Amino acid sequence: MDITGKKIQPLLLGGKWIETETIKKLPVINPYNNQPLTEVCQAGPDQIEEALRMAENAAPVMASLPSHKKTAILQKASDILLAKKEELARTITLENGKPILESRVEAERASLTFRIASEEAARGFNGEVIALDRNAASEGRWGITRRFPAGTVLGITPFNFPLNLVAHKVAPAIASGNPVIIKPASKTPLSALFLGEILMEAGLPEGCMSVLPAGGKTIEPAVTDPRVKVLSFTGSATVGWSLKRLAYDKKVILELGGNAGVLLDEDCDLDNAVSRTIAGAYSYAGQVCISVQRIYAHRKIHDIFLDRFVSGVKSLKMGNPMDESVQIGPMIDEDNLARVASWVDEALALGAKAVTGGKRADAFYEPTVVLDATAKMKLSCMEVFAPVVTVTPVDSFEEGLKSINDSVYGLQTGVFTSTLKNAFTAFETLQTGGVIINDVPTYRVDHMPYGGVKQSGSGREGVRYTIEEMTEPRLMALKLI
Repeated sequence: MDITGKKIQPLLLGGKWIETETIKKLPVINPYNNQPLTEVCQAGPDQIEEALRMAENAAPVMASLPSHKKTAILQKASDILLAKKEELARTITLENGKPILESRVEAERASLTFRIASEEAARGFNGEVIALDRNAASEGRWGITRRFPAGTVLGITPFNFPLNLVAHKVAPAIASGNPVIIKPASKTPLSALFLGEILMEAGLPEGCMSVLPAGGKTIEPAVTDPRVKVLSFTGSATVGWSLKRLAYDKKVILELGGNAGVLLDEDCDLDNAVSRTIAGAYSYAGQVCISVQRIYAHRKIHDIFLDRFVSGVKSLKMGNPMDESVQIGPMIDEDNLARVASWVDEALALGAKAVTGGKRADAFYEPTVVLDATAKMKLSCMEVFAPVVTVTPVDSFEEGLKSINDSVYGLQTGVFTSTLKNAFTAFETLQTGGVIINDVPTYRVDHMPYGGVKQSGSGREGVRYTIEEMTEPRLMALKLI
């Protein structure tokens, strides 16, 4: 996909490229230099209705598609993604400002996501045989269960992983035999359209996929439309929970925000803790829902950790994300820059202290470490989604666990400890969807169950787990005598 040489990018409607001439085009802006990249056609009510109609017609086709054909489509898509890794990485970096090294990793992960989905499609959806003769009236009866496609999937995706988080909705939908409609983030529609192009090349049947750039209000009728059976949303908690209220009669998967905590036990490997927390906090300028935001260090190691951590943060290079040596790229837009600046300024005015960073620089926010933050400050209790971390001493492991749980969010937590008992205590105590031992909460691989509790969402992603969310179990009860 040529994103800079083409003035207008069409949208993908059921496998066909369509230009919407009467609807205002969506400008795509490079966040690093604020220069326009291209314009994208937006969907209006007519295109959304047509996508829903085509998906409804395609649902029986997808449901009856043999496993070997789904496997072949998904594997071919995986191969094309890997072959076009450089072009995809460049697209990601230009539209969302992610450092090019990280964009390459995202492209590789998207390829793997499709490969995992191809394996799951080949494996099929295992059911079970159940003996039903638990009482005399059911003698001679057996039950057989099997999972069936739920129907059209509507996926709404965020700007921070504009390729792989789309893949996490599209690949399981195809593997489970469902048509899919994607509403990509308005700031980053190009990667999703690129993926749509790849899937058409891979042989996905007509009508089975649409990519519809559109505003949130424009897509709402699809959220409530009875032809949509599954809503999968990744984004902010405020928007996600409001969409769930609208989609009360559907299967809903919500992958929402967090203010991820890290707990450093007194016996942890400090070298590992320092290097991993820096990576987990500042990758993609902290614009990751499982980015390290709150660090609680046992008082016995707090000062040593802090010195090493701050030294490492100061060495991070900020600049043009196309530069191979850059580690910190720009924030996605001015609104988020202003929000983060106001939150940090508010914390400093209330007595917190920035030991490095603490201010913006053009399109960037400097990598920032804040001390003396309280649990009520926005930097602690809300999702900062920026390269800003608070570091707080705790007097015991148990106090650290309590501090991490003191949050409306519960996505993932990192715990660094050399004590097996403490690892299991954390696993049993922490109110989060994932507890990552001796690594940061930012750890995610694409086949693991991923999701949160409390305000961080409901349901799970990770290809096999998403397939379960996108299918319905059905029982056949056999009477043999």
